[in-house]
Amino acid sequence: MTPLPSDDDVLAPYDAVLLVSFGGPEAPDEVMPFLRRVTAGRDVPEERLLDVAAHYDHFGGRSPINDQNRALVAALTDEIARRGSDVPVLWGNRNSDPFLADTLRAARAEGLLRLCVVLTSAYSSYSSCRQYRENLAAATEELGVAAADLVIDKVRPYAVHPGFVAVNTEALVEAIADLPENGDASTRLLFVTHSVPEAMDDTSGPGDGEGNLYVDQHLRVGALVAEGLRERTGRDLQHELVFCSRSGSPRTPWLEPDVNDRITELAAEGVTTVVVAPIGFVSDHMEVVNDLDREARATAERLGVRFVRVPTAGTHPVFVETLVDLVEERAAEARGEVVLPAHADSGDLRPSVCDAGCCPNLREALPALCGRD
Repeated sequence: MTPLPSDDDVLAPYDAVLLVSFGGPEAPDEVMPFLRRVTAGRDVPEERLLDVAAHYDHFGGRSPINDQNRALVAALTDEIARRGSDVPVLWGNRNSDPFLADTLRAARAEGLLRLCVVLTSAYSSYSSCRQYRENLAAATEELGVAAADLVIDKVRPYAVHPGFVAVNTEALVEAIADLPENGDASTRLLFVTHSVPEAMDDTSGPGDGEGNLYVDQHLRVGALVAEGLRERTGRDLQHELVFCSRSGSPRTPWLEPDVNDRITELAAEGVTTVVVAPIGFVSDHMEVVNDLDREARATAERLGVRFVRVPTAGTHPVFVETLVDLVEERAAEARGEVVLPAHADSGDLRPSVCDAGCCPNLREALPALCGRD
């Protein structure tokens, strides 16, 4: 869905698009400072940080996420230009250079005052939405009076957007093309996402007491992707949702099952092939290349189970077009136009301005941008 522009520029009134991401280290000496920033205020033991830091050793102390974001910035810039706009694409991270406050300071200096934010996180929860909004608020607070005339909006969560679903479906179709259909009964499709504390899932979504939107969105995306697979190929793989990258205190309940535990159980049940589709991630960053490509693959190989990993959306042209569509949609809203996305009647649509109490911070109340509280 691409709204019709009411101005010469399809992205008016925005001066720039701001890609906001998690960030990651790009050299060995950056790993521990990065991990300390990520876990600040959470009393994570130093030993645990050292364990996590060891994951980066397998990749030369460099996370792939920043390179992924550089490629995405370039792809978004090209797509925006293709649509006849010269609005620049900026990039800021929560936990590594380029830091959000620095990016906002540079934007302000260039006279880019009205920004539309795109998150490299598609789902609804504290860690995948509100925490980014808190970081935006903290960045503007760091700028002080220099941020007074900045206007920052955000596109809506886009996990169930037909474009995101289509890219994940296409990736799955291509990934299993070489698998014989007569083996489908002994094949399991595992949709994978980042585990979060159960309490975070319980409070994800609007502040109306319903909760569990984080898991519900993943289940919905998985069902849509599996349905797309059936429609395109006639193949009906048994599928389920599993999790990776658990961290934090072992006393805190986190979403399960872990992908490695589930592969172990499936092998005992006679499953001979696992197809791992990381629908919870938009690019191949550390949780994908370490937790899936290295650790889960090793688990499968140890058990004699064939391991097939489906690519993430990355810079797939349809995904890039989807993100720019979302910016155009948000621009239309900012211009006061009525916007009705094609899938508005699906029940899965989330607002671009978060409701009060949506996906709350359970540790402390912090200001957050792009919401009603």
